[in-house]
Amino acid sequence: MTALRIAYYSLRYTRGCWKSGTVDMEQLSHVLVALLLALVAAEAADLDGLQSHYDRVFSFGDSLTDTGNAAILPATAGGPFSRAPYGETYFHHPSGRASDGRLIIDFIVESLGLPQPTPYLAGETAEDFRHGANFAVGGATALDPALLKSKGVMTFVPVSLSNETSWFNNVFDLLASSAYEQSNIMGSSVFYFGEIGVNDYIFALFSNRTAELAVSLVPDIVAVTRSALTAVIGAGASSMVVTGMLPLGCEPELLALFPGDADDYDRESGCITLFNELAELHNRALNRMLRKVRRAYPGTTILYADIYRPIANLVASPGKYGFGNTPLAAFCGGGAGPYHFDMAAFCGTPDSTESSDPSEFLSWDGIHFTEAANRFIAHAMLRGLYNASRLTTALL
Repeated sequence: MTALRIAYYSLRYTRGCWKSGTVDMEQLSHVLVALLLALVAAEAADLDGLQSHYDRVFSFGDSLTDTGNAAILPATAGGPFSRAPYGETYFHHPSGRASDGRLIIDFIVESLGLPQPTPYLAGETAEDFRHGANFAVGGATALDPALLKSKGVMTFVPVSLSNETSWFNNVFDLLASSAYEQSNIMGSSVFYFGEIGVNDYIFALFSNRTAELAVSLVPDIVAVTRSALTAVIGAGASSMVVTGMLPLGCEPELLALFPGDADDYDRESGCITLFNELAELHNRALNRMLRKVRRAYPGTTILYADIYRPIANLVASPGKYGFGNTPLAAFCGGGAGPYHFDMAAFCGTPDSTESSDPSEFLSWDGIHFTEAANRFIAHAMLRGLYNASRLTTALL
């Protein structure tokens, strides 16, 4: 089905809801927003000339969403994202992104036809943030470092989701000096909450080598995600996308650092079953929370972006999607094992090596994705947003 036909049937569906009284005019605009996202994902070639009514994107998260903050933050400046071969595929130089090229957020923003939001630490004035801001930081946690420390979990980046929310408030104050400006800015902005919490879980796993501590963090991580959502809703946000957790058990880093017995792995994918179950637990809890927030704020559109399934599909059938046959190996890294991951030969260090073509790999450095994988994931997420907005009236 072409994008235009999808648009036609979706508009018929929406018009029917409107006439029946189940959708008001404000909610109608939200449905059209979700439709636009869907069209972008479905057939970008059909979108020439289409423009989003959005003016900017505000994004939150960790290194899967960070477009430059970690390269500036004193605690992480000079890290691997600032060195070659990072950025080699698309930018042809390190761009502060944890990949060889663009991230999921880059593809989403491009799909909306908008300029890339400015990394928060790279901007100073209102003009710098006129087209949005990216508050994500590589290594950031969902929970505050002090809380994690009280639970025996050590972190290395002093930034959490609450810090990123505070940074948003700073930008909001810069951009809006009147109630009219505040309403206009919030109504024309997309709030993208990229995956957040993976560092909390991984640091917990490193701290005690078992999954129990990581599992115990799920309610707290979901709770702080809710706090961030309600904070931006309180400021007037009406359109939000919230990303779930990736399949942790398929990460080359964790596969290399937590070797187990044959029974510890999924027979078909080769991923660590227990760690994937942790991610699934997180996603179920996150979705329960999102349903409650939607009921509490019926005038908002809050969409869940599934990152788990696209990655799991790539791992299970890489050839089907144009990838190579080693989906659990890093493109850039070191080590003699099957995962091409060794902390002592991390990507960008003198002892690291690269394979021939990053577009054949899911993982760039054992922790982060290649541009090719990010493109695939972004498009799959957008298709999922379209289906959700069309078939689930609770999202209206």
